[in-house]
Amino acid sequence: MAEREAVLRLDEQWARVRSGAAHAPPQERERLLDELIGALRTRPDDAECTALLGLRLADRAALRFAEGDRASALATIEEGLRSSERAAACAPEFARWYARGLINHGVWLAWPLSDGDRLPRHPLGTAASQGPSAMERAAGERALDLTRAAVEVWAGLDQGDPVNRRGLAQAKVFLGDRLAELGHAEEAVAWAVDAECDFRRQLLAEHGSQASQEAEEALDHIGRQLELRLRYLSFDSLTALRARGLLPERLLPQAVVAARVQGVEEAGIAAGLRLEAEQVRTMLEVTPWTAVWRVEVRGPDGVWAALEHPWHSATEVRDRTAADVGAEVVRGFTESADHPGRGRPWRILLWWHQEGDPAGARFRLSAGGDAPPATPS
Repeated sequence: MAEREAVLRLDEQWARVRSGAAHAPPQERERLLDELIGALRTRPDDAECTALLGLRLADRAALRFAEGDRASALATIEEGLRSSERAAACAPEFARWYARGLINHGVWLAWPLSDGDRLPRHPLGTAASQGPSAMERAAGERALDLTRAAVEVWAGLDQGDPVNRRGLAQAKVFLGDRLAELGHAEEAVAWAVDAECDFRRQLLAEHGSQASQEAEEALDHIGRQLELRLRYLSFDSLTALRARGLLPERLLPQAVVAARVQGVEEAGIAAGLRLEAEQVRTMLEVTPWTAVWRVEVRGPDGVWAALEHPWHSATEVRDRTAADVGAEVVRGFTESADHPGRGRPWRILLWWHQEGDPAGARFRLSAGGDAPPATPS
């Protein structure tokens, strides 16, 4: 018993250092953490020590990540998860630690798949012209599996406990992020909408508390993510989400615009999204979208060079398809003094909101030289 109490006191000491309540230089932090991990390993039959070992191995992994040693960090967190899983069945608190560890490991694995703003680098998945490497995709798939497991752990806990409800909602958000990184846009939206509903219920139930503030922050994050993700959905995906009740009313104007950008006629939009024709017409009239285009000409060295304004520009439009705007840019360019003439390759790409991967362009056309006939897509 004395040995166990000594181990727990050592963990309390580390917890104070970790939180900043007690100061320790880097070398002392490393020494203390190593000593604690070693002590926890001596008690494999103690559920609390086993659960704590998972947490402290995660702390060590975080330090390795901070040092840039990703391989060592990932191996360490894998060991920590095995320890956390063994303890998870012994107490709800240990199960919560395990679920959070699964999510954190998923975030670390998927790190190369997101940019500095934690948005997907390759949101188009296999359609992207420059997708993730095979190793990055494999890590992303592993991250997705871990995050699904975390959702299952949270869902298996008592949902009468608000801590567990919040944990489940947060896990759904992370699952949506992992799906988006791999290009599964429709399912990413579905999980984000599910999480949004959970957080709205929490906001109503816990108004004015710290938990309600956290719910508001989560809702802001989800709202931004949903607006981004809707831009990558096909009309079939939009109609499928609407049929499943997973297309929030506030996002219907953007969904209508998304369909119109893709070239769907008003009647088709109304039928697919279960709206009245007048509703669709009004949404298209009042909801603008930003068309961003880039015209490039290939030089003798084979390198594509973007032209300057007005052939590399943007404008706000209403009730027009990407093909409409693209065709207008093409007409202007072919009649301008900037046109390179016959036999010189040129191309145009047009996006919704911001330029990015060519696979995400809503209008594409190549012409001149050995290019196939100018056929917009």
